[in-house]
Amino acid sequence: MIRALGSEFQKVFTTRTWWLLTLLLVVYVAFLAGGLGAFFGWALDNPDAAADSSSATGLPTEGLAPLVYSFASSVGYVFPVLLGALAVTTEFRHKTLTPTFLAEPHRTTVLSAKFLSQLLLGAGLGVAAFATSVGAGAGALAGFGIDTALDSSDTWAMIGRGVLAMALWGTIGVGLGSLVPNQVAAIVIVIAFTQFVEPILRLAASFNDVTAKIGQFLPGAASDALVGASFYSVASAGGSATMLEWWQGGLVLLGIGVVTTLIGGATTWRRDVS
Repeated sequence: MIRALGSEFQKVFTTRTWWLLTLLLVVYVAFLAGGLGAFFGWALDNPDAAADSSSATGLPTEGLAPLVYSFASSVGYVFPVLLGALAVTTEFRHKTLTPTFLAEPHRTTVLSAKFLSQLLLGAGLGVAAFATSVGAGAGALAGFGIDTALDSSDTWAMIGRGVLAMALWGTIGVGLGSLVPNQVAAIVIVIAFTQFVEPILRLAASFNDVTAKIGQFLPGAASDALVGASFYSVASAGGSATMLEWWQGGLVLLGIGVVTTLIGGATTWRRDVS
């Protein structure tokens, strides 16, 4: 297992994919956290202008800092999913599974190494994302005299849970890649589900109490519950989305990652390769 883990890290770090995804993640999160932090500050400093533009309706006056920082996970989670899926599908696309299985015949060991390595790499992406959101967001909020809440243990606990959420998203990527070995199809599924399908489902579910209880088990909703702060909870219908407890959200994410990986390992991963 130790050798298999070392092999998986080497496969990741000897390609450009990891740092390109990290760069995109940092730029994306910096733009959203910094930009929206500045907008929130402007809206609170200029309530009349904000009201006239109708762009700050429902803006909370407290707890803005955690909301801004949580953009790291609420919009950045797609990156560890992609990295995890690519870690598996690239092996199929470039026909490297054959030498991989020749070096380590136990396929369960190989898949387990991918699962564990992407758990750690997802955490690394989480650290980069939250360092960016805290840096850009706190700078923007401080510029308008808004409390950055960096002296609060609750804020740092939220950041820690956010890093854990990003780590778990990496394992979900491994599960998806093992289920859908076609790289193009896996990427399309990740983008379509995270950016379109799930946001629509969560918004639709929030209009009814019964569907809201079901919607809280969607992976994005579980991730937001684990983190404990999300812009979606403000933007949802009525501004009060039904959410699981943080530990329940973590278990849902872990369960999705484990179950999808096990199913993929029992099906696609068992097939002959050439």
